[in-house]
Amino acid sequence: MPASVLVGTQWGDEGKGKVTDLISGGFDVVCRYAGGANAGHTVIANDHELALHQVPSGVMYEGTYPVIGNGCIVDPELLLSEIDTLSEQGISCDALKVSGNAHIVMPYHKDLDGAHEKRLGKNLIGTTKRGVGPTYMDKMNRTGLRVQDMLDEKIFREKLEAALAYTNPILEKVYELPTYSAAQICETYLPYAERLCPYIVESSLFLNEQLEAGKNILLEGAQATMLDIDHGTYPFVTSSNCTAGGAVTGSGIGPTQIGRVLGVAKSYLTRVGSGPFPTELFDEVGDLIGRTGHEVGVTTGRARRCGWYDGVIVNYAARVNGLTDLAITKLDVLGCLDKIKVCVAYEADGRRYTTVPEHQSVFYHSKPVYETLPGWQCDISGVRDFYRLPREAKDYIDFLEQLAGVRVSIITVGPDREQTIDRYWN
Repeated sequence: MPASVLVGTQWGDEGKGKVTDLISGGFDVVCRYAGGANAGHTVIANDHELALHQVPSGVMYEGTYPVIGNGCIVDPELLLSEIDTLSEQGISCDALKVSGNAHIVMPYHKDLDGAHEKRLGKNLIGTTKRGVGPTYMDKMNRTGLRVQDMLDEKIFREKLEAALAYTNPILEKVYELPTYSAAQICETYLPYAERLCPYIVESSLFLNEQLEAGKNILLEGAQATMLDIDHGTYPFVTSSNCTAGGAVTGSGIGPTQIGRVLGVAKSYLTRVGSGPFPTELFDEVGDLIGRTGHEVGVTTGRARRCGWYDGVIVNYAARVNGLTDLAITKLDVLGCLDKIKVCVAYEADGRRYTTVPEHQSVFYHSKPVYETLPGWQCDISGVRDFYRLPREAKDYIDFLEQLAGVRVSIITVGPDREQTIDRYWN
């Protein structure tokens, strides 16, 4: 079987962590291909809820290699902290592989991230302030440091000196922040290197060797389609390509090796941070959905903005990602409603749009066109067979399937791994 890609279809927080954890047992390798500590996913281990940001979900399965690909960025302190936390829960990270080509988050990246957001004022992006944007900026500016650089103290110091010669004046003169010395950072980061050394590999080579050996690989996306730097709601996006195309460049696996692309969509819609959100709710229904769905960001702790399911966005995601399958999460949450609205189109400037408008200003002013479906108003968290769902719930899934033009292969009806309906995935 070739590699499969898992990608978010909305603005993140779709439940990708649970779906990845759910299906990882069928894969020999799970590789994160983009993003950093700005992407959180929740997994349940030994009745403990763990919020992971750096370690791929595949770590939960014995015999599965979790890999942090070259397209990711790594916060060494946080990564080591997660390794320790997992170890305390009896979960080994011995199989973890970290790409030597992944870039490192430095302390000044976090400073720059927070300072830039503060300066934007009311126009802020809503970043997690984890230093992700500035790290990717340095990567593209060719002033970044990579994981492999920490393995050679001389090279690390030389590259760090060059990076600080560029960054310190910005910290001091633009943002009036303290500067850093190479010695100061080396004192902290070189001990990280000693602990990370056993995990570091040439990830593209490792992944392709696994494919040649007949192993199955899941490429795990972070964030989501509408946060993609090219295809999302720019500038309110992340700093990497988190769509399926990023899986190729972020892992070093060729596109001909990818056979299935699984998109994950929440049965309603949420967003953390700033940016347009056509179906956002500002009434008691939105509050009810947020409370029932426990909608708080894993990374930020901020309450998520809630709204109705947007079929236009998911149809767009199906196109740009080449989805073969769709997973609908948190269907149980909608059991609290007697009527459920679904956005089927937008209206803007006297025109009707059935796909995301190309121009940002049009999207900002788009008004959703809804169809209303009956709710089922009962608890479905114990259902494990699609045909045992209430008729209204089945009709809802069928309607979402038609809007996306992609079959719904997985449905989740609760947070636990077993609270899942597998229609076509396995």
